[in-house]
Amino acid sequence: MTFVNAVRPVRGEPMRPEWTVLLIGHTAETVRKAKDLGLDVILVQHRDKLEGAQAGLADVTLVADFTDESVAGPLIEAAHRIWRFSAAISLTETGLTAAGRANDLFGLGGTGHHATSLLRDKLAMREHLAANGAPAVAARALTGRADLLPFGADHGYPFVVKPVDLGAGFGIQLVRGPADAERVWATVERLRRRGRLDKGTTLYQARDFFMEEYIGGPEFSVESFSFAGRHQVIAITEKLVDPGHFCELGHAMPARLNPVDEARIVAATAEFLDLVGIRDGPAHTELRLSQRGPLIIESHNRPGGGHIPELVQRVYGVDLGAYTLGWPFGLVPEITARPAPRGAAAARAVVAGPGRISRLDGVAELAARPDVVTVAITAQVGQIVPPVHDNWDRLGMVAVEAGDADTAVKLCEEAVRDGLTVEIEPLAEAHQDTVACELAEETA
Repeated sequence: MTFVNAVRPVRGEPMRPEWTVLLIGHTAETVRKAKDLGLDVILVQHRDKLEGAQAGLADVTLVADFTDESVAGPLIEAAHRIWRFSAAISLTETGLTAAGRANDLFGLGGTGHHATSLLRDKLAMREHLAANGAPAVAARALTGRADLLPFGADHGYPFVVKPVDLGAGFGIQLVRGPADAERVWATVERLRRRGRLDKGTTLYQARDFFMEEYIGGPEFSVESFSFAGRHQVIAITEKLVDPGHFCELGHAMPARLNPVDEARIVAATAEFLDLVGIRDGPAHTELRLSQRGPLIIESHNRPGGGHIPELVQRVYGVDLGAYTLGWPFGLVPEITARPAPRGAAAARAVVAGPGRISRLDGVAELAARPDVVTVAITAQVGQIVPPVHDNWDRLGMVAVEAGDADTAVKLCEEAVRDGLTVEIEPLAEAHQDTVACELAEETA
């Protein structure tokens, strides 16, 4: 059932179209940041993600399923007729499509629907790069089990199967050889049946999958901001990973790179953003530094997750959220050169499982440490946690700052290892069969 509601708190002054922004799917923190910049805010939020603080901060709150174009399109058109907003922005993945359509429909500038669609559809993005002669990861649509073995024969093993438009490592599988085909296809079918994935600020549904060649080499992400077609790299983040799964275990900033590789990554990012049509606003571009050079894995026209924006602000003094909201209105200055780091920072995931959390201590004490940037623990005592497969299986993250990246990584690892106590008890045998299917659906 579609649910639409509008909340308009009583305000002393009328809204100003030239200073009004349409925000799609945002947290209270983002709405607050927009208000701090002096903007009037129309918030479009899904009812499953609505919090009282959001409606209290926004000038207008529209409650609707913005992931459904048949709902979002007419609603956004009506909002523009009434309030004449001057920018449409989303910092959440599933709100980007609706924001892109609004930018196109009303000529607002910013990233339009075509570029947003290329970034969300990883297969289309790879095909677009290849068609334009750019370095690209070989990929092919996965429509049935029979597609798996020919792709392996053409591109070798291992290779990767993943959803076309999901993130956070969800649903990614490594196909090590022909014997994996049955298992991988069974998981794809199971994920398609499970319906919507509701995690954090995101609302996903796994529908389409594709295959891509496995790319070796260290992983990095690039935080950039584009100013009228000029792409300014703000930070390069080194990803801390475990080869046993697709969960990101942490980040280090600045990335520990030699100048030659750093320049190659910067050039590859700018070329990519040009090709997909990004002209204004943030981008979070993930790549691997392979033997063939930097190869784009995925990109998003929003800042990165995993507390990367906090690390950027600590290390480089740039508030990516404020820039995203303020740039369309001329409220922030153009960044004309890459900022110099003012130290370093690192984030580390807290992971454990499978089983039930029986003890979780040390959060407040760790957060009080002067070198700790944040301690964000989402897990609770009594919660059943699955084996670690993707980013949603993390119990939380800890971030610290230090004088250099080596020290920051070391301090962060020590903080998670020694500052937190997480005890996991195995599930009682009587409960194992009961929860096994749920865990399989959640983590396959």
